[in-house]
Amino acid sequence: MTRHVVIGTAGHVDHGKSALVKALTGIDTDRFPEEQRRGITIDIGFAHLQLDGEYRASVVDVPGHEDFIRNMVAGATGIDVALLVVAADEGVMPQTTEHLAILDALGIATGAVAITKADLADPDWLELVRADVAERLAATAIRWEPPVAVSAVTGQGLDQLRASLARSAARAGVRLADDLFRMPVDRVFSLPGAGTVITGTTWSGSVKVGDQVSVLPEGASGRVRSIQVHGESRERAEPGRRTALAMVGLERAAAGRGSVAVNDPSWRVTSSIDITLSLLPTAPRPMTQRTRLRLHLGTAEVIARLTPEHEQIAPGETGLARLRLESPVIARWGDRGVLRSYSPMTTIGGCLVVDPWPPSRPRRPVADGRRQGSDSVERVRGFVCAAPDGLAIGDLAVRAGIHAGQRPATVQAALERSEIVQVGDRLVPAAALERLRREALEALATYHRTQPLEPGMALELLRQSLRPAVVGEHVVAELQRSGDIVSEGGRTRLAGHVASLSTQEEKAGAILLQALASAGAEGRTLAELTAGSVGGSVERIAEYYVRQGTAIRVGQERYYQREALERLAKEALAEIGRLEGATPAQLRDKLHISRKYLIPLLEWLDLKGFTVRSADVRHLTAAGRQYVTSA
Repeated sequence: MTRHVVIGTAGHVDHGKSALVKALTGIDTDRFPEEQRRGITIDIGFAHLQLDGEYRASVVDVPGHEDFIRNMVAGATGIDVALLVVAADEGVMPQTTEHLAILDALGIATGAVAITKADLADPDWLELVRADVAERLAATAIRWEPPVAVSAVTGQGLDQLRASLARSAARAGVRLADDLFRMPVDRVFSLPGAGTVITGTTWSGSVKVGDQVSVLPEGASGRVRSIQVHGESRERAEPGRRTALAMVGLERAAAGRGSVAVNDPSWRVTSSIDITLSLLPTAPRPMTQRTRLRLHLGTAEVIARLTPEHEQIAPGETGLARLRLESPVIARWGDRGVLRSYSPMTTIGGCLVVDPWPPSRPRRPVADGRRQGSDSVERVRGFVCAAPDGLAIGDLAVRAGIHAGQRPATVQAALERSEIVQVGDRLVPAAALERLRREALEALATYHRTQPLEPGMALELLRQSLRPAVVGEHVVAELQRSGDIVSEGGRTRLAGHVASLSTQEEKAGAILLQALASAGAEGRTLAELTAGSVGGSVERIAEYYVRQGTAIRVGQERYYQREALERLAKEALAEIGRLEGATPAQLRDKLHISRKYLIPLLEWLDLKGFTVRSADVRHLTAAGRQYVTSA
């Protein structure tokens, strides 16, 4: 099966990178007239190359001139294999050194080296250049193939270089297609009949014709009309390939270099990231609080302010820091970026993203070996335990850098190591569940102390007090299952809690009940009951008796003794039944009560379903007839 890799060139200006790519692939990557006129590469160029039948490579040719380093970084992002180019007639030059630092910062694992223009150098000089290059390469973390002397003019060494690139490709990591699709955009243009076309290197996942693709951070979206990989039409693009997507519904102005094409809602923009910063020994000064610098991440370049974990990060040192970005980016755990000074613009180091969505508090990054480590299971546990309300499982792929296809197995392994539990679609620290359990019980106990006459707290109010909502609902359900709390009629109470009156409230309640008994068919309003009260909240006491079944409230604030209201209700229903429908005027004369008391009673009968109103006439329902005949 053919494996796809991305090869990226690097090297000083005028060392023959584009000429070498053309000699290897037959494709001239300098596509702009100014590039051909000046004889230097200004922007990123692209070609494709077959290696030994097993590997097919997308070749990204980057500019070497110091004025176009930002374009070089954009092109070098996402490559699997570096192709370092050093001219035999000049040897290692300033941009050679800076490009090496950039490749190292981006975490490129493997590479090949071409000493170009070998036809212009004598053997002794060539050996000196080869030795100098080998010494410089030894200082990087990249595994390099031995340098190969080549000539784009004579063809010398091209076969050996292809073999060297193939060996490097064999060492490159495998990009898996069952991950979240992400493609940093490096070119956007319009074509007649195709619409807006966005191109880039597919970093992860896959995209197919017909998919809906969003462009972040702009937020625009469109449908994939067609796909080209290496200039050939495809139904699907997979990782490690130069990809062009022709989009329907996406305006040309809605995307640009620095945008990222995605097709999953798990991706979201961020304006701050926590990083591990590795500062080059050649950096001009330490990185301190609020140092302004340039972050190159993907194909984006943004200005950022740095907050180190400690006072400073000195040249040659590595430390944890938070970057607050002046423009939003799309980042994932494990992404690598290049850091350049704000002014003058020189490469000062590299960074590894350890939290793409850090919390706003504390304002400094917090060192956590688990969240920063390579063990994906421990990393999940670290992120979950650091968040009081846990982490959505859907966020793990981006926040914790978990390969989407491996997410279920990783989650299961994390749960088996205890300390965290799954609640719905979230992973939550077990300690947080215990905290919410205590908060729920304390909230109910407090409510019972302050509202002793109430049967319990509104269930929804209790749930809302426990955040996040899905975890709060889980805690309430667990307490219900365990019998610690009881929920009835939308109210929740502690098991064993019974609403009760204080001594003073009992005295006031006795007077209230006596007043209702004497009121008979007229009942009493709250104002009337309050006039005869001996203390306590009349409304709370009255509602207590309503819940106990001793009293009945009709309308908003008129209360009746239950027996008195039931007698009156049955008399009214019997009369309605006898008349086969009755108006208020007819009932007023028969029941001998004024409209002031009659109308609320009739509305209560309607509400209870004992009567139904048609114009001004009440008719008996089946429930009403049954109520009349009940004991």
